[in-house]
Amino acid sequence: MVPVQVLSIQSSVAYGHVGNSAAVFPLQRLGHEVWPVNTVHFSNHTGYGAWRGPLLDPADVREVIAGIDDRGALAGVDAVLSGYQGDPAVGAVILEAVARVKELNPDAIYCCDPVMGDVGRGMFVRPGIPEFMRDTVVPAADILTPNHFELDFLAGVTTRTMAEVLAAVDVVRARGPRNVLVTSVIVEGTAPGSLDVVAVSDTKGAWAVTTPLLPITPNGCGDLTAALYLGHLLSWNWSVPTALERATSSVFAVLEATIAIGTREIQLVEAQEMIATPPSTFTARELR
Repeated sequence: MVPVQVLSIQSSVAYGHVGNSAAVFPLQRLGHEVWPVNTVHFSNHTGYGAWRGPLLDPADVREVIAGIDDRGALAGVDAVLSGYQGDPAVGAVILEAVARVKELNPDAIYCCDPVMGDVGRGMFVRPGIPEFMRDTVVPAADILTPNHFELDFLAGVTTRTMAEVLAAVDVVRARGPRNVLVTSVIVEGTAPGSLDVVAVSDTKGAWAVTTPLLPITPNGCGDLTAALYLGHLLSWNWSVPTALERATSSVFAVLEATIAIGTREIQLVEAQEMIATPPSTFTARELR
Protein backbone atom coordinates (compact mmCIF):
# COMPACT_ATOMS: atom_id res chain seq x y z
CA MET A 1 0.00 0.00 0.00
CA VAL A 2 1.13 3.52 -0.79
CA PRO A 3 0.44 6.12 1.93
CA VAL A 4 -1.15 9.37 0.75
CA GLN A 5 -2.11 12.73 2.23
CA VAL A 6 -5.79 13.62 2.35
CA LEU A 7 -7.38 16.99 3.10
CA SER A 8 -10.80 16.11 4.54
CA ILE A 9 -13.26 19.02 4.74
CA GLN A 10 -16.35 17.82 6.58
CA SER A 11 -18.52 18.15 9.66
CA SER A 12 -17.30 16.87 13.02
CA VAL A 13 -19.03 15.57 16.15
CA ALA A 14 -17.65 15.02 19.64
CA TYR A 15 -19.88 12.01 20.34
CA GLY A 16 -20.30 9.37 17.66
CA HIS A 17 -18.98 9.02 14.15
CA VAL A 18 -20.13 11.10 11.19
CA GLY A 19 -18.27 13.37 8.79
CA ASN A 20 -14.63 13.78 9.74
CA SER A 21 -15.36 11.80 12.92
CA ALA A 22 -16.15 8.84 10.63
CA ALA A 23 -13.54 9.40 7.93
CA VAL A 24 -10.29 10.44 9.60
CA PHE A 25 -9.60 7.46 11.87
CA PRO A 26 -10.31 4.79 9.20
CA LEU A 27 -8.03 6.54 6.71
CA GLN A 28 -5.34 6.73 9.38
CA ARG A 29 -5.74 3.02 10.11
CA LEU A 30 -5.04 2.43 6.42
CA GLY A 31 -1.77 4.26 6.92
CA HIS A 32 -2.70 7.57 5.31
CA GLU A 33 -2.01 11.06 6.61
CA VAL A 34 -5.25 13.03 7.06
CA TRP A 35 -5.65 16.73 7.69
CA PRO A 36 -9.20 17.35 8.94
CA VAL A 37 -10.86 20.71 8.38
CA ASN A 38 -14.18 20.91 10.21
CA THR A 39 -17.22 22.74 8.86
CA VAL A 40 -19.26 22.25 12.06
CA HIS A 41 -18.39 21.04 15.53
CA PHE A 42 -21.49 19.52 17.07
CA SER A 43 -21.96 17.53 20.24
CA ASN A 44 -23.54 14.67 18.23
CA HIS A 45 -25.04 14.03 14.82
CA THR A 46 -28.39 15.57 13.97
CA GLY A 47 -30.12 12.20 13.74
CA TYR A 48 -30.77 12.47 17.47
CA GLY A 49 -33.04 15.45 16.85
CA ALA A 50 -31.12 17.69 19.25
CA TRP A 51 -27.49 18.80 19.36
CA ARG A 52 -25.25 21.59 20.51
CA GLY A 53 -22.25 23.34 19.09
CA PRO A 54 -21.33 25.76 16.32
CA LEU A 55 -21.89 25.75 12.60
CA LEU A 56 -18.59 27.28 11.53
CA ASP A 57 -18.61 30.40 9.40
CA PRO A 58 -17.39 29.69 5.86
CA ALA A 59 -14.83 32.47 6.32
CA ASP A 60 -13.38 30.59 9.30
CA VAL A 61 -13.17 27.37 7.29
CA ARG A 62 -11.39 29.30 4.54
CA GLU A 63 -8.94 30.71 7.09
CA VAL A 64 -8.01 27.26 8.36
CA ILE A 65 -7.28 26.08 4.82
CA ALA A 66 -5.31 29.28 4.14
CA GLY A 67 -3.23 28.57 7.23
CA ILE A 68 -2.37 25.11 5.91
CA ASP A 69 -1.39 26.76 2.63
CA ASP A 70 0.82 29.21 4.55
CA ARG A 71 2.84 26.22 5.73
CA GLY A 72 3.35 25.19 2.11
CA ALA A 73 1.53 21.94 2.86
CA LEU A 74 -1.27 21.99 0.29
CA ALA A 75 1.22 21.05 -2.43
CA GLY A 76 1.58 17.69 -0.70
CA VAL A 77 -2.12 16.87 -0.74
CA ASP A 78 -2.97 13.86 -2.90
CA ALA A 79 -6.74 14.03 -2.44
CA VAL A 80 -9.45 16.31 -1.12
CA LEU A 81 -12.43 14.58 0.49
CA SER A 82 -15.77 16.24 1.25
CA GLY A 83 -19.16 15.09 2.51
CA TYR A 84 -22.26 16.92 3.70
CA GLN A 85 -22.38 20.52 2.47
CA GLY A 86 -25.19 22.30 4.27
CA ASP A 87 -24.57 25.70 2.74
CA PRO A 88 -23.48 26.74 -0.78
CA ALA A 89 -21.02 29.14 0.86
CA VAL A 90 -19.24 26.19 2.50
CA GLY A 91 -19.36 24.35 -0.81
CA ALA A 92 -17.69 27.32 -2.48
CA VAL A 93 -14.87 27.21 0.09
CA ILE A 94 -14.38 23.49 -0.60
CA LEU A 95 -14.20 24.08 -4.34
CA GLU A 96 -11.71 26.90 -3.78
CA ALA A 97 -9.56 24.48 -1.77
CA VAL A 98 -9.82 21.84 -4.51
CA ALA A 99 -8.75 24.38 -7.14
CA ARG A 100 -5.80 25.53 -5.01
CA VAL A 101 -4.64 21.98 -4.30
CA LYS A 102 -4.82 21.08 -7.98
CA GLU A 103 -2.96 24.26 -8.89
CA LEU A 104 -0.12 23.14 -6.62
CA ASN A 105 -0.40 19.43 -7.45
CA PRO A 106 -2.05 18.70 -10.82
CA ASP A 107 -2.18 14.99 -9.96
CA ALA A 108 -4.38 15.58 -6.89
CA ILE A 109 -7.98 14.39 -7.04
CA TYR A 110 -11.27 15.45 -5.45
CA CYS A 111 -13.59 12.83 -3.92
CA CYS A 112 -17.09 14.09 -3.18
CA ASP A 113 -19.80 12.30 -1.25
CA PRO A 114 -22.87 14.25 -2.48
CA VAL A 115 -24.95 13.94 0.68
CA MET A 116 -28.51 15.03 -0.10
CA GLY A 117 -31.09 12.37 0.72
CA ASP A 118 -32.06 8.73 0.75
CA VAL A 119 -34.86 6.30 -0.08
CA GLY A 120 -37.70 6.64 2.41
CA ARG A 121 -36.50 10.03 3.63
CA GLY A 122 -36.33 12.03 0.45
CA MET A 123 -34.14 15.10 0.42
CA PHE A 124 -33.02 16.13 3.90
CA VAL A 125 -30.82 19.10 2.98
CA ARG A 126 -31.83 22.73 2.63
CA PRO A 127 -33.67 23.79 -0.55
CA GLY A 128 -31.20 24.64 -3.28
CA ILE A 129 -28.46 22.33 -2.02
CA PRO A 130 -29.34 19.41 -4.35
CA GLU A 131 -29.20 21.69 -7.38
CA PHE A 132 -25.93 23.21 -6.15
CA MET A 133 -24.46 19.74 -5.79
CA ARG A 134 -25.66 18.66 -9.22
CA ASP A 135 -24.74 21.76 -11.19
CA THR A 136 -21.64 23.09 -9.41
CA VAL A 137 -19.97 20.46 -7.22
CA VAL A 138 -20.36 17.27 -9.25
CA PRO A 139 -18.59 18.67 -12.35
CA ALA A 140 -15.55 19.46 -10.17
CA ALA A 141 -15.32 15.96 -8.68
CA ASP A 142 -13.02 13.18 -9.86
CA ILE A 143 -14.63 10.55 -7.62
CA LEU A 144 -18.29 10.63 -6.63
CA THR A 145 -19.98 8.37 -4.06
CA PRO A 146 -23.78 8.85 -4.18
CA ASN A 147 -26.33 6.40 -2.85
CA HIS A 148 -28.95 5.02 -5.25
CA PHE A 149 -31.45 7.78 -4.44
CA GLU A 150 -28.85 10.50 -4.99
CA LEU A 151 -27.68 8.95 -8.27
CA ASP A 152 -31.21 9.08 -9.64
CA PHE A 153 -31.51 12.75 -8.75
CA LEU A 154 -28.15 13.65 -10.25
CA ALA A 155 -28.95 11.81 -13.49
CA GLY A 156 -32.57 13.03 -13.61
CA VAL A 157 -34.00 9.51 -13.95
CA THR A 158 -35.57 6.71 -11.94
CA THR A 159 -33.53 3.52 -12.22
CA ARG A 160 -35.16 0.12 -11.71
CA THR A 161 -32.65 -2.24 -13.34
CA MET A 162 -28.89 -2.61 -13.16
CA ALA A 163 -28.62 -1.57 -16.80
CA GLU A 164 -30.47 1.65 -15.97
CA VAL A 165 -28.17 2.26 -12.98
CA LEU A 166 -25.12 1.94 -15.24
CA ALA A 167 -26.68 4.28 -17.79
CA ALA A 168 -27.40 6.83 -15.04
CA VAL A 169 -23.81 6.56 -13.84
CA ASP A 170 -22.63 7.28 -17.38
CA VAL A 171 -24.82 10.40 -17.49
CA VAL A 172 -23.21 11.65 -14.29
CA ARG A 173 -19.70 10.68 -15.39
CA ALA A 174 -20.16 12.67 -18.59
CA ARG A 175 -20.33 15.82 -16.42
CA GLY A 176 -16.91 15.31 -14.85
CA PRO A 177 -16.36 12.49 -12.34
CA ARG A 178 -14.29 9.70 -13.83
CA ASN A 179 -15.03 7.25 -11.03
CA VAL A 180 -18.44 6.75 -9.42
CA LEU A 181 -19.35 4.49 -6.49
CA VAL A 182 -23.08 3.93 -5.93
CA THR A 183 -24.17 2.54 -2.57
CA SER A 184 -27.43 0.90 -1.45
CA VAL A 185 -28.45 -0.21 -4.94
CA ILE A 186 -31.64 -2.26 -4.97
CA VAL A 187 -33.13 -3.00 -8.40
CA GLU A 188 -35.16 -5.64 -10.19
CA GLY A 189 -33.30 -8.90 -9.80
CA THR A 190 -31.61 -7.96 -6.55
CA ALA A 191 -31.83 -10.99 -4.28
CA PRO A 192 -34.21 -10.57 -1.33
CA GLY A 193 -32.40 -9.38 1.77
CA SER A 194 -29.43 -8.01 -0.13
CA LEU A 195 -28.17 -4.91 -1.89
CA ASP A 196 -25.46 -4.02 -4.38
CA VAL A 197 -22.62 -1.54 -4.27
CA VAL A 198 -21.60 -0.54 -7.80
CA ALA A 199 -18.35 1.07 -8.94
CA VAL A 200 -17.75 2.43 -12.44
CA SER A 201 -14.50 3.84 -13.80
CA ASP A 202 -13.52 5.34 -17.13
CA THR A 203 -10.61 2.90 -17.43
CA LYS A 204 -11.36 -0.01 -15.08
CA GLY A 205 -14.88 -0.96 -16.16
CA ALA A 206 -17.99 -1.50 -14.02
CA TRP A 207 -18.08 -3.76 -10.98
CA ALA A 208 -20.53 -4.74 -8.26
CA VAL A 209 -20.46 -6.37 -4.85
CA THR A 210 -23.59 -7.91 -3.33
CA THR A 211 -23.89 -7.81 0.46
CA PRO A 212 -26.59 -8.92 2.89
CA LEU A 213 -28.99 -6.16 3.85
CA LEU A 214 -28.39 -5.76 7.57
CA PRO A 215 -31.14 -4.53 9.92
CA ILE A 216 -29.37 -1.26 10.67
CA THR A 217 -29.03 2.13 8.97
CA PRO A 218 -26.65 4.12 11.18
CA ASN A 219 -25.51 7.66 10.54
CA GLY A 220 -21.97 7.96 9.22
CA CYS A 221 -21.94 4.77 7.16
CA GLY A 222 -21.79 6.72 3.90
CA ASP A 223 -18.97 8.90 5.23
CA LEU A 224 -17.04 5.77 6.18
CA THR A 225 -17.65 4.14 2.80
CA ALA A 226 -16.49 7.17 0.82
CA ALA A 227 -13.31 7.47 2.90
CA LEU A 228 -12.41 3.79 2.60
CA TYR A 229 -13.12 3.63 -1.13
CA LEU A 230 -10.94 6.69 -1.72
CA GLY A 231 -8.20 5.34 0.50
CA HIS A 232 -8.09 1.97 -1.22
CA LEU A 233 -8.21 3.47 -4.72
CA LEU A 234 -5.17 5.58 -3.94
CA SER A 235 -3.38 2.71 -2.21
CA TRP A 236 -4.00 0.08 -4.87
CA ASN A 237 -3.22 1.99 -8.06
CA TRP A 238 -6.83 2.80 -8.87
CA SER A 239 -7.90 -0.85 -8.92
CA VAL A 240 -11.67 -0.48 -8.79
CA PRO A 241 -12.52 -4.12 -7.91
CA THR A 242 -9.88 -4.19 -5.16
CA ALA A 243 -11.06 -0.89 -3.65
CA LEU A 244 -14.69 -2.00 -3.89
CA GLU A 245 -14.05 -5.38 -2.25
CA ARG A 246 -11.93 -4.01 0.57
CA ALA A 247 -14.16 -1.03 1.34
CA THR A 248 -17.40 -3.02 1.41
CA SER A 249 -15.83 -5.81 3.48
CA SER A 250 -14.64 -3.35 6.11
CA VAL A 251 -17.93 -1.45 6.23
CA PHE A 252 -19.84 -4.71 6.61
CA ALA A 253 -17.55 -5.72 9.50
CA VAL A 254 -18.13 -2.36 11.19
CA LEU A 255 -21.90 -2.78 10.86
CA GLU A 256 -21.75 -6.30 12.27
CA ALA A 257 -19.78 -5.01 15.26
CA THR A 258 -22.31 -2.22 15.71
CA ILE A 259 -25.20 -4.69 15.73
CA ALA A 260 -23.38 -6.98 18.18
CA ILE A 261 -22.85 -4.16 20.66
CA GLY A 262 -26.36 -2.81 20.19
CA THR A 263 -25.58 0.87 19.67
CA ARG A 264 -26.69 3.36 17.05
CA GLU A 265 -23.12 4.69 16.65
CA ILE A 266 -20.91 2.80 14.20
CA GLN A 267 -18.16 0.91 16.01
CA LEU A 268 -14.99 2.10 14.31
CA VAL A 269 -12.70 1.40 17.25
CA GLU A 270 -14.17 -2.03 17.96
CA ALA A 271 -13.75 -3.06 14.31
CA GLN A 272 -10.53 -1.21 13.59
CA GLU A 273 -8.55 -4.33 12.72
CA MET A 274 -11.13 -5.09 10.04
CA ILE A 275 -10.48 -1.61 8.67
CA ALA A 276 -6.70 -1.87 8.73
CA THR A 277 -6.74 -5.41 7.33
CA PRO A 278 -10.01 -5.92 5.43
CA PRO A 279 -11.33 -9.49 5.45
CA SER A 280 -11.98 -11.18 2.11
CA THR A 281 -15.72 -11.17 2.69
CA PHE A 282 -16.94 -10.12 -0.74
CA THR A 283 -15.78 -10.61 -4.30
CA ALA A 284 -16.49 -8.04 -6.99
CA ARG A 285 -18.12 -9.23 -10.20
CA GLU A 286 -17.60 -7.47 -13.50
CA LEU A 287 -20.72 -5.89 -15.00
CA ARG A 288 -19.16 -4.73 -18.24
